[in-house]
Amino acid sequence: MTGNLFQRFKAAAAGAVWPMIRPLQGPSLSHADCFAIAARFAHVLARHGVKPGDRVAVQVEKSPNAVCLYLACLRAGAVYLPLNTGYTPSELAYFAGDAEPSLFVCAPANLERISAALPPMKFLTLDDKGCSGSLIDEARNQPADYADADVGMSDLASILYTSGTTGRSKGAMITHGNLCSNAESLRDTWHFERQDVLLHALPIFHIHGLFVAINVTLISGAGMILLPKFDLDAIFGALPEATLMMGVPTFYTRLLGDSRLGPGTTRPIRLFISGSAPLLADTHREWQARTGHAILERYGMTETGMNTSNPYDGPRVPGSVGVALPGVELRIANKDGTACSPGEIGLIEVRGPNVFKGYWRMPDKTAAEFRADGFFITGDLGRIDENGYLHILGRDKDLIISGGFNVYPKEVESLIDELPGVTESAVVGLPHRDFGEGVTACVVTGKDSALTERDVLDALAAKLARFKHPKRVIFIDALPRNTMGKVQKNLIREKFAKLYD
Repeated sequence: MTGNLFQRFKAAAAGAVWPMIRPLQGPSLSHADCFAIAARFAHVLARHGVKPGDRVAVQVEKSPNAVCLYLACLRAGAVYLPLNTGYTPSELAYFAGDAEPSLFVCAPANLERISAALPPMKFLTLDDKGCSGSLIDEARNQPADYADADVGMSDLASILYTSGTTGRSKGAMITHGNLCSNAESLRDTWHFERQDVLLHALPIFHIHGLFVAINVTLISGAGMILLPKFDLDAIFGALPEATLMMGVPTFYTRLLGDSRLGPGTTRPIRLFISGSAPLLADTHREWQARTGHAILERYGMTETGMNTSNPYDGPRVPGSVGVALPGVELRIANKDGTACSPGEIGLIEVRGPNVFKGYWRMPDKTAAEFRADGFFITGDLGRIDENGYLHILGRDKDLIISGGFNVYPKEVESLIDELPGVTESAVVGLPHRDFGEGVTACVVTGKDSALTERDVLDALAAKLARFKHPKRVIFIDALPRNTMGKVQKNLIREKFAKLYD
């Protein structure tokens, strides 16, 4: 694989005359427009001393110019470091101290408090709408072309920090080749064409909205409708102009709660894709019943990009994330690395050109996460069914060992979620004097539900072995989630840690 990711984007856009970005407000931008803006931004980066391999940290709101800044970093050979817009200055100080960026781009309103918290470095600004700031001011008189940096597929394109829910965040080093191979595989698997228009309502500081949504669109020479955030009115307004939509499960549950959803409003879309968190089987079935579309669920992570996908043509199985993508090897293994028997639950491990280079400045951690044969240990538990489809059963760290027996939370959650009145559930292990860990279910119900703890326990009695039964069922208003909709079980464990004292 020769060249680099940005050069693949340029090649895919050759001859394109349609918009690359259609914002909610303001003029559309063609591929040529965006590449010219990226060139001007790249000149600004170079003027501030950014060289190939230097890290550029970016904490800005989503906008067309924020996307162009990402492209500028690729053109300049810089390592793009996107940061959640919700991070506080003290949190940003950790990332800046670890990655040592040569330049930090933030909103003008945040510059004073961020710069006071970070080590001395150069700053540029870009406002929340992407219309003003020192980056825009300095780019106005720069050339609209740029001699692309001499970087190749093995060079770093980005560092993405993991969420750090089980310790300090780790910087995943992602190469041009990682991103390019994954984008091309997804383009082919999902049948992306140049005439496609992606409805993009995801944040762009995360792998889903950035490397899946944007990279796949650009490597197809296609375009996107760029919404600042998920908004029901904006989504319904944009659906007639789009051909695909990517979202997290929360998007789909909120759309299902709107009376406008139906075959008529979703008819223009050829493919709905869900990821970043598990999609409930009930949501999958209800969506298909309401719209006639089967949501395509896939599975990936920061360190690997996408690993599996339900098929474009063929059964999209509710509760499954499909089969391995072309070029990706996937296996289920025991903790010692030996292969599990067919259908057995174990650790999901992957190998392929999509797998990251390692953790930034953490050689010991990197070595610990890879097998000797090059397979990356994802930390997710799963099984492969008789048709070759992968089913994810949770994180290895979420495995509950109660009375010496293994309990897989997903198995219990799936049964609870099927009960009338249940919106969703999360099952965790909490410290228990007798059992080591007590299986505990946190349940969210509809506002009119009269479901009780005894109702839940009675419903599970005939379907699960006794050791898998929850010791307690707790009803809560909502499950804690991160920005991408993943349930934060660590927060549940912290909140109810003394439940069995």
